[in-house]
Amino acid sequence: MRHSTYSAWSLLRGAVSGHSQWTPAWRDARPKTAYDVIIVGGGGHGLATAYYLAKNHGLTNVAVLEKGWIGGGNTGRNTTIVRSNYLYPESARLYDFSLKLYENLSQALNFNIMLSQRGLIVLAHSRHDLENMSRWANAMRMNSVDADLLKRDQVHALAPDLDMSKRARFPILGGLIQGRAGTARHDAVAWGYARGASALGVDIIQNCEVRGFVKDNGSITGVDTNFGKIRGGRIGIAAAGHSSVLAKLAGFRLPVTSYALQAMVSEPVKRMLDTVVLSSAIGSYVSQSDKGEMVIGGGLDLFASYAQRGSFSVMQDTIAGVLALFPAFSRLPLLRQWAGIVDVVRDSSPIIGATPLDNLYINCGWGTGGFKAIPVGGWTFAHVLATGKNHELAQPFQLARFHTGRLIDEAAGAGIAH
Repeated sequence: MRHSTYSAWSLLRGAVSGHSQWTPAWRDARPKTAYDVIIVGGGGHGLATAYYLAKNHGLTNVAVLEKGWIGGGNTGRNTTIVRSNYLYPESARLYDFSLKLYENLSQALNFNIMLSQRGLIVLAHSRHDLENMSRWANAMRMNSVDADLLKRDQVHALAPDLDMSKRARFPILGGLIQGRAGTARHDAVAWGYARGASALGVDIIQNCEVRGFVKDNGSITGVDTNFGKIRGGRIGIAAAGHSSVLAKLAGFRLPVTSYALQAMVSEPVKRMLDTVVLSSAIGSYVSQSDKGEMVIGGGLDLFASYAQRGSFSVMQDTIAGVLALFPAFSRLPLLRQWAGIVDVVRDSSPIIGATPLDNLYINCGWGTGGFKAIPVGGWTFAHVLATGKNHELAQPFQLARFHTGRLIDEAAGAGIAH
C-alpha cells in the first residue's frame, strides 16, 4: 500500500478533492507463518524497533504483534514529556541521543509529532536542593547535555502562577532547567512510527496475543498466538509493564516489578504555563497541553499491580502537591484520569539486549521514563536484533549487570514518574 506524503500541497489538493486521496496510515496485516524478526509489543518501543530494523538495517520481513490496538498501552497513557537531564554518563548519552532523534523525528517520519521544546524546570525548595542541582547541572554539562541553574526570580518569570509568597508551603529558592526538554504528542509518535514501518514493508498485526513461546533444543524459534504459531529468526520483547509476564512464559525471571503510574488532566483553559514544572520534593509535576489542559503527574502507586487506573490516595496526594505550587489551579475541574503499567528495575535503568534464552531479546525496565526513550530504545533494540551485537549506547544496560553489580542507579535522575 502506497502511503500519501503529508505536505501543505497535499492538504490543498485534498481540499479540492474532498480529501479522498488519503490512505490508511498503516496496513492492518494478517500474520505469515514465519518472519526474520518478531517483535512482541506494538507500543512506541516495538514500533520504533520495527521502523529502525527496516530503515537502518534493511530488514523488512518483520512482524509487530500487538495484543490490543496500536498505541493502546503505555504509549497512550503517559504525560508526553521528553528530556535528557540524567546524572550518569551512560544515561546521559542514551537519553540525549533519544532527544536528538525526537528533534528531527517529524521530518524523518513525514508525520508531525507536535514536539514542543518548552523546557523543563526542576524546583529547588531548600539549600540542600540547590547544592544537589549545582552538582547535577555540572554533571549534565560534562556529559554535553544543556543545563542552566535558575535564581528565584528567573523561575518566577518562567512560571508566574507559582506561589512565590512568604507564606508558601514549599518555598521556591531556584531551579534547574533543561531548555531542550519539553513534550511531544504521544499518539502521533506511535502512529508516525507505525506508518513509517508499514511503508517499509513491516507487518503490524493488532489483536494478536502471545500466549507462549516455541522452543527447539533450548532456543526460542517462534511464538504461540491466538492466530496460531509464528516462526521467527529472532524474537524481541518490548512489552513494558507486561515484560515479566512474557519472560515467565519463556521460562526465565526478570528483576522487574510492575506498578501503576497515573496521571490526569484538567478541563482546558487559556494559556497559563509555557514550560514543564516538576518538584521532586512534593512528588508532582505539571505542564499545559496544546489544547489548554493542565497535564498532571506524580509518583508510583507503590504496590505491584497491572491495573490501568491507579489509587485514589496517590491521585489525591498528586493534586495536593500541584495546588501547593499553583493555588490558582484549585478552581479547575478535573476532566479525566488514567494510569499506565510501568516496569521498574531496581536501579531505575533499562535492560536492552539478550536474555538467557537463545534468539530471545528484550527491551524493558524503562519504568517511568519509557516515552522519552522511544527513539533510542527502538534504535538500539533494532541494532541487537539485526546484528546479534549490542549497540554501544546499550552496552551498559545488559541484564548481566545484576550479576556483576555494575548498576546504574538513576533513581534521582528519573525525576518522579515520567
